[in-house]
Amino acid sequence: MSKREGYYIELDEMAESMLRGADFLGCGHNGIVYLLEDNKVIKIFKSKYVCKNEYDILKKTSKSKYFPQVYFHGDYYIVRSYAKGERLDYYIKKNGLNRKVAANMIRLIKEFKELGFTKLDIRCKDLYLSDDFSIKVIDPKNNYSKNCSYPRHLMKGLSKLGVLDEFLGIVKKEYSEEYREWNFKIRRYLGRGIK
Repeated sequence: MSKREGYYIELDEMAESMLRGADFLGCGHNGIVYLLEDNKVIKIFKSKYVCKNEYDILKKTSKSKYFPQVYFHGDYYIVRSYAKGERLDYYIKKNGLNRKVAANMIRLIKEFKELGFTKLDIRCKDLYLSDDFSIKVIDPKNNYSKNCSYPRHLMKGLSKLGVLDEFLGIVKKEYSEEYREWNFKIRRYLGRGIK
């Protein structure tokens, strides 16, 4: 487990004011997130560059149902809608994978393609599942600047959860075009050979 270093970001008056009534939600490699009183979140970044990158992605995806709505931002923070629900990996650990969740993950990756993403990938821990099994992306990264033609990290996460074969079975049945490419690439990546 790596040690998290403390850091200090000088925020503007508006962000400081919002934080006074906020509740801590969590922190990651790039920053820290707080729930605001009006059911929005403020995400504070360590880096201006990472903040701008995420803001640019969220602005370009503003019409997509899979991404949070952005309200405003500063150099080091973004205020956006709160993604309610449970982290996808936690849900799968407790409940397994069902067809509706799998189909929504596949639709999400198709949406990435429609949005012009060059990185068609996301980690399980960056997806939140609502009660109706709809999915929200909470931490988009480098989707327009990196290249990945299939959901490698997503399927690697599903493999660790023991549901990759089940997921690929649903892909094969309902999205056969994607199945050939995804199955080949993930098996090669995981070093299993092709089934």
